[in-house]
Amino acid sequence: MAKTKKRFVCQACGSVSHRWQGQCPDCAEWNTLVEDAPATVFSQKHDLSRGGRAVEFVELNRPGELPVRQTTGLKEFDRALGGGLVPGSAVLMGGDPGIGKSTLLLQAAATIARSGREVVYVSGEEAAGQVRMRASRLGLADAPIRLASETSVRDILTTLGQMAPPALLVIDSIQTMYSDTIEGAPGTVSQVRGCAFELIRYAKENGVAMVLVGHVTKDGSIAGPRVLEHMVDVVMSFEGERSHQYRILRALKNRFGAVDEIGVFSMVSEGLEEVGNPSMLFLSGRDQPLAGSAVFPALEGTRPVLVEIQALIVRLQSGATPRRAVVGWDSSRLAMLLAVLESRCGLNFSSAEVYLNIAGGYRLSDPAADLAVAAALVSALADKPLPQQSVWFGEVSLAGEIRPVAHTSLRLREADKLGFTAAFGPAAAENGSSAINYRGLGQVANLVDRVMANP
Repeated sequence: MAKTKKRFVCQACGSVSHRWQGQCPDCAEWNTLVEDAPATVFSQKHDLSRGGRAVEFVELNRPGELPVRQTTGLKEFDRALGGGLVPGSAVLMGGDPGIGKSTLLLQAAATIARSGREVVYVSGEEAAGQVRMRASRLGLADAPIRLASETSVRDILTTLGQMAPPALLVIDSIQTMYSDTIEGAPGTVSQVRGCAFELIRYAKENGVAMVLVGHVTKDGSIAGPRVLEHMVDVVMSFEGERSHQYRILRALKNRFGAVDEIGVFSMVSEGLEEVGNPSMLFLSGRDQPLAGSAVFPALEGTRPVLVEIQALIVRLQSGATPRRAVVGWDSSRLAMLLAVLESRCGLNFSSAEVYLNIAGGYRLSDPAADLAVAAALVSALADKPLPQQSVWFGEVSLAGEIRPVAHTSLRLREADKLGFTAAFGPAAAENGSSAINYRGLGQVANLVDRVMANP
C-alpha cells in the first residue's frame, strides 16, 4: 500500500508545501502552514458535491395547488387525523395486540373503495383468506379492495409500479416487512428503518396516502427505532382496554393538524362503531349519588368529554403501611394533591389507603382534573356524596389555590347539554352557560367546607 503523502497549506495565500516550515515561501507569513488531509480514492468516489441532478425549487410566496384531504368515511377517524387523509402522507398507527387496528383500517379501506377510489391492503401477518373472513364478519366482503399477503418490499413496490397509484395503501404491519438489500431478520432496527424509508419514498413521489401499522412495546410505545416516528407525518395511537368496549384513537404527532383531537369508537360484534357523544359512554350507570364520585369535564382538543372520577378511602390499623393505587391518572400528581389536602386543610390521609380510578378505563392528563380528584377524595374521606348533577374542574396549586383553566365555556356547555345543573370551578372563571349554576371556589378549603356542609 502506497504511503500517504502529507501536504501543508498556507492559510494566508493557499500555497501548498510538502513539508512544514515556519514561514510561507510564497507570501512570507509566519506560522500559517497547516497540515491538510490529501484527497484519497475513497473521498473522490464519495464526494457528494457533484454528479447529482439539479433540484427544482418552489417559491413559498407563489400560489400553488395545495393537496386536498380525502375523507375515510369514518368521522371519528377524520377528526383524529385533522380532517382526513392527505395525499402523499405517511401515517404510523400503533396499539396493543387485539385492540382493533386492523379492523379500523379495514373498515376505512372498505368505505374508500366503495366510493370509487383505489385501495391496496397488504397484510404481512395474516393470509388473504384470514382477512376475507374478517371482512365477511364485518359485512365488508363486497368492498373492491386489492388485497395481498406479502412481506417483501421489493415485490410490493414492483407490483405497485406496474399499476396506477392507489388512493390508500395499508401496510399491516411494518415489522413484518423485509428488504433483500439489508441484512437481518424482519423486525430488526435496520430492516424496519430501511423498509419504511422505501415505502415512504414511494408514497411521497406518487401522492399516495399510506398507513403503516406498528407493533408496541410493554410500556405502550411503538416498537422499533424512534427514527421511524420522525420519518412519518402522523403518529397515531389506538388505545383502550380489551375488557371495555370503548376505543380511543389519539394523534401523538400530526404535521397536518392538531395533536389533541381524539376519535372515540365502541367495539361491537359488527366491528367498530363511532361514538358521537362519548360523555354518555363514560357516565353510563350513574343512577344514585355515591360518596367518592365526582364528574370532571375533560377536554380533548376541541371536544369536551365528561368522565367520572372515583375515590376510595380505607382506614388501616396503626403501624400498617398504606397503599396508593391510581388507574388512569398520574400517581405523582395524586401524591402532591394529598399533601396539599393534609397541609392546607388539615385532613389526614397518612393512616388510610387511597384508591383512585377513572371510570371506563379513560386516561386523564388535563391538570384541570385536580379539583375533581380533590372533591372525590374529600367526599370519600367524609363518606358524603357530592351535590347531585354537579361537575368539578380547576387546577390546584401547592398553596391550596384553585387556578383558572382553559376553555371553561366549552366544559360548561357540555355539562349543560347532558343535564348537569351545577358546576364548581375557579373563582376567576366566567360562566359560559346561562342555564347552569356556576359557583367559584378560591381555595381548597372552600371545597372541604362545601363537601362537609352538603347533607
